[in-house]
Amino acid sequence: MPTLYGIKNCDTIKKARKWLDQNGIDYRFHDYREDGLTTELLKNFLARSDWQTLLNQRSTSWRQLDAAQKSDLDEDKALKLMLETPTLIKRPVLDNGGQLVVGFKAEQYQAEFDL
Repeated sequence: MPTLYGIKNCDTIKKARKWLDQNGIDYRFHDYREDGLTTELLKNFLARSDWQTLLNQRSTSWRQLDAAQKSDLDEDKALKLMLETPTLIKRPVLDNGGQLVVGFKAEQYQAEFDL
């Protein structure tokens, strides 16, 4: 069963969940705030998607970081930042067993589920 990761009050998450529901796709929703985010889960994400894709540098959370936190980024530093502030992870993250689908575009989801 696919798992959709994110935060339930995010507008993009709401769009992705609506699309999944409308297309009759059963899925599990994992809310970072309620269900947590572990190092193991994030490392699993990073093994299947690059950190530049996962780290949302256009988010409000990113803009609130200081210059030192934003400088000299690499995978380890990005991992630490995302663990400390899960809202830095681009949403949603869809895990359908293969590569992760990061972000929501209906066309991407249609391709992912062969619709």
